[in-house]
Amino acid sequence: MADSDIETNTASSNSNTNHYSTSSTTSVHVTALDGIVNANSLFTVAVFVGISFDQPRDLSLTNRAECNAGTDVERDLVVFEVISFAFFLFSSLVAQGMKLAINLLNSKETDEVFKANINSDVLRLGVVGAAGGCVLGCVFLLLSIVDVIQLRIGLLSCGSSLTIHTVLALVVLVSSALSVYIFTVFYSFRK
Repeated sequence: MADSDIETNTASSNSNTNHYSTSSTTSVHVTALDGIVNANSLFTVAVFVGISFDQPRDLSLTNRAECNAGTDVERDLVVFEVISFAFFLFSSLVAQGMKLAINLLNSKETDEVFKANINSDVLRLGVVGAAGGCVLGCVFLLLSIVDVIQLRIGLLSCGSSLTIHTVLALVVLVSSALSVYIFTVFYSFRK
């Protein structure tokens, strides 16, 4: 009977360790969360620069009056920039909250600086939330930059090759980078 008690305790302790992160993954997650916060800071600066220099009527470079963007594109630009800022702020706050929780749990262990028993499901949810907010912020930032291009160079519907090529290059490059980022986030949770 004593042997079965030992096996039960060993099995229950193994199941508990499967749901908690190890000391090495804790420091990696803190580093990943730092990266998300730093990237969001740069993107937030881009949003504020875009809002502060929003003078589309004065800077239009198109020669055809029918290709000038109207107030609907200006309105969309501001809306996309605000939504983008909201997602970046959400992502940064989630990441900072997760870092704070990890650091507070780490401070309880004076012998092990990078050791914290954190539920790995909660940690994954926090990292996915922070990464998801960053991705959605990038999507709305991309949409706002497309509106900036239409305001400065001309509407996409006019068929200007410069406008189409600029938007196409922007969408392809940003979509490729976001695809790599999303794949990396999901790949990291499979390991």
